[in-house]
This record gives sequence, C-alpha cells and structure tokens, in this order.
Amino acid sequence: MAGKEKAESIPRLFGTNGIRGVVNSDQMDCQFALRLGLAIGTFMRGHVMLGTDARTSNEMLKAACASGIMATGCDVLDCGIVPTPTLQYAVKVNKAAGGVVITASHNPPEFNGIKCVYKDGTEMSRENEEAIERIYQHQEFSRADWARVGHIRPFTTAIDRYVGGILAKVDVPAIRRARLRVAADCSNGAGSLVVPRLLERLGVKYVTLNADPNGAFPGHNSEPTPDNSSELVELVKSGGFDLGFIQDGDADRTIFVDENGRYLYGDRSLAIVAKYLCSKKKGRRVVTTVGSSMAVEDAVKMSGGSITYTRVGSPVVAREMMENGGIFGGEENGGLIFADFQYCRDGAMAVAKMLEIVALKGKLSKVNDDIPQYFQFKRKTACPEGKKDRVMERLARTAKGKRTDRTDGMKIFLKGGWVLVRPSGTEPLFRVFSESKTSENAKKLADDYVKLVQKLING
Repeated sequence: MAGKEKAESIPRLFGTNGIRGVVNSDQMDCQFALRLGLAIGTFMRGHVMLGTDARTSNEMLKAACASGIMATGCDVLDCGIVPTPTLQYAVKVNKAAGGVVITASHNPPEFNGIKCVYKDGTEMSRENEEAIERIYQHQEFSRADWARVGHIRPFTTAIDRYVGGILAKVDVPAIRRARLRVAADCSNGAGSLVVPRLLERLGVKYVTLNADPNGAFPGHNSEPTPDNSSELVELVKSGGFDLGFIQDGDADRTIFVDENGRYLYGDRSLAIVAKYLCSKKKGRRVVTTVGSSMAVEDAVKMSGGSITYTRVGSPVVAREMMENGGIFGGEENGGLIFADFQYCRDGAMAVAKMLEIVALKGKLSKVNDDIPQYFQFKRKTACPEGKKDRVMERLARTAKGKRTDRTDGMKIFLKGGWVLVRPSGTEPLFRVFSESKTSENAKKLADDYVKLVQKLING
C-alpha cells in the first residue's frame, strides 16, 4: 500500500510558501479551509497553534480552518494576529503538535493563504505537505467522537514571549548605549504588533509608518520593494536616523535602508549579518540558495567562514542548517535565518541583530560598503510544463565546457558573473537570474539567456 501511495500522483495544493489564492475564489474559501483543517488535524494529532496576519478575511478563514482541526479532536490555541515567525516560535517553545498561519505574506490584499508549521517550529517539509495533500484528496479524515472533539481557546502571550526570546539573543546593553534612532515601516501588517514593543525594550528611539494592522494595506502593498519603500526612504533622508527598515505583511522578511536613505536589497543584509557572525569565530558555516549574490560568499570568506548553496526555498535552507550545521542562512529576499534562535525566516530577529551590528560596528553605509557590490537582474518567460525537461537538456548541451552548478536548475558561471536558469515548480515558466559586477553586463546576461531559453522552447 505504501508503495502504491508513493507512486500515485496527488494534485499539489501547497506552493513554495503555503497555499494562496484570491479570497472566495481560486478555492480559497470557507469550504476549502474547513476541509484542509480536517486534513491538518488528522496529520498533526495534538494541540495546534493558530495565528493570522492582518488581512480582511483572516477571521473567516481562521474560523473555518479551526473548525476542521477541532473536528479531528485537536485543541486549537488561538494566538490572534501575529507575525509568522512569532507563531513558529510559539509552536517550538510550547511543544505543540504543529501550527497554522492564515497569511498571504506579501501578496495583494485580495489574496489570503494557509501555511503549515511543523512541531519544531520550522516550515513544513515537502514530504509532510504531501502527506496532508493525500489526506485531503482522499478525504481520509480522523473525525473525533462527539465527546472528544477539540476546543479553541485564546493564547495571549505569544508576542511577549517571542520578543523576550529575541532580546536574549542580542547585545541589548550595546544597543541601548548607542542611543540609536530608526524609522520603521510595518506595511500595515502583523509586524505592527511586534516592532514597537521590540524597539522600546531595546531602548531605541523610533518613528513608525503604517504601524496599524489593516488588511486593505492603505499605506502601500505589503511587498517591501523599492517602490513600496519610497516613503520610508524619504523619511530617512530627512535626517537624524541611523537606519530604516520595512517588513512584508507577515513580518518574516525585513529590508533595510541605510542612514543616507539608500535601499539595501536583501542580499546585502544577508551578507552584512553573515560577515558579522562569521567574524566571531573562524570556520563558521553559512547556508544560502544558488540564487544569492556573490557578495554573500565574499562576506563569509572575508571573515574566515565557509558557505553552502542549496535549492531555492527557505525550508530547504533551514533544513540544511539543521541537518549539516550552519550558524546563519537565508535568501536574497530579506529572509534571514538565525540558528541560535529558530530555524525559520525572522524579520524581527533580523532587525535586532542589525541594530547590534550598527551599535558595535558603526554606520550601516560603511558596513555595507566594506562588502563588494554586484548587480542582479531577474526575468521570467513562459514555458509549457511538458517542455521543461527537454529545455534543460538542451541548455546543458549549450553550456558544455562551462562551469555549471545543477543544485537547482542550472547555474552557469560566465566571465564577470553568472546566470541561473530554473524551471518553476509551481508555474508554467522559467526564471532567469543573472549577476555581474556591472549593471550593464548583468542585464545583458539576463536578456541573452531569456532569448536562449525561448529559442530552446520553440526549437
């Protein structure tokens, strides 16, 4: 039976970061949330911690999902509106059977989603997601007897315990002595409930933007892009700030702005923190994906550390760190993972650690400029699912004689830079990333390889 189940094709529900869709369409409605809750409860079998971001449909989907979970006999601990890493920390420290976050992270306001957390607080592995998908598709739900259905009760200490956990992992006295002043854009997301508490306890003076949870995202959309950060950048440029930062909707990612108002892409904060942590002890290991900037490797090697590359995806990075060792890791999108705190992307922990770095090492602009600069371009091009394998085979032939890395798709090292060509695991398209020491060359590499992929698709 096990072999048969392994061989059968189960329709995929979970994407790279949970299940997302337009509310009351694209399947993301109460009926779906209820059935998925039944599958989750059947899989987790125990106390389940449940939280949401600030989206307008959060209570609707939470109620439906919680009902399904309780129908299997699991109790639900309702954490309310919390950042995703806050919920993950609560699952870990309270030894729950698992967790669920109702969130669509950085997606537009009409979206929402459901994301599962494993009992150790990490993002659910693909293997466990498949187990939940099988239960869902076959409707093999463990429905509890009428006298043994679960109950829901509020869990109100998740944020305070989370903030306390962060404070235990940074040099609080150094941050307080530095008398820092920061600008914080919470993007009307769940981070609005954590950032002010954290900064106050760190003794930091601060000004906030969009720091009220509001699922309509009246300030700007919740993706921390340069365009959405324009108000923050102008505020920092007005003077008197040591740095600024902006978070996404569920606050697992943070993007920083230096004291001059310069927007720092996520690979820069990844490199800055990696260099700092590796400098504390020689031989430390950092884990990141094949799509990360060469600046990260440069920073790690400058401090006597080593680097390991993985497939794209924060769960992949986290599990590599857990299984084979790694003090720090993350992706180029501002998602940083601190092994001594928890194995997941953590936007608030990133803020606290960056404040420590500035307090001890000086201005963020200088810390950033000490690491070599590169330029990246990201492209994508449509491709039918049935052609992806053939395209990759043809691409391998065109790259013969060149240095390549097949960890995830194909990364081709070229004069002055590299190109990464990856077939999407969830969409009918190829993603093409490039990097070089000049913007012009990076753009040319991306454009050239998009044309090559299109030619291989049509050829």
